[in-house]
Amino acid sequence: MFEGGLDRMILPAPQPPRIGARLWQHTCCEIFIARPRLPGYHEFNFSPSGEWAAYAFARYREPVPLAAEPLDPQIATRSEPDSFELGAKIRLDRLSSGHCNTTLTIGLSAVIEDRDGALSYWALRHPPGKPDFHHADAFMLTLE
Repeated sequence: MFEGGLDRMILPAPQPPRIGARLWQHTCCEIFIARPRLPGYHEFNFSPSGEWAAYAFARYREPVPLAAEPLDPQIATRSEPDSFELGAKIRLDRLSSGHCNTTLTIGLSAVIEDRDGALSYWALRHPPGKPDFHHADAFMLTLE
């Protein structure tokens, strides 16, 4: 949920739900999902427009092919005058059977585009240095 200052933020216009490209170049929410002690992870981008993207990585920033269509996450948004909320439902069994009934580590982040076109990067935890949502230190939540 984003609160306050929404008039300074660009929210992409609603679109039919579909796979999008380069969503991180505008306002979007991101979730990174990993299994502890394994190098691979998944990334999901959710745009306020309803577009989404999914990526798989064998290890840090090393992409591997992913058939995204079957993932079909569900996105819901709610907007008030001073807040915006985006929720997404991901079927973990569609990532792999190994993602079900196991502990997962999660990284939550957002890219915010302001009216001047500048991007800011937000996360529950940033590793040292420039923002890097892929860094293992950003995966700070545990889902059991």
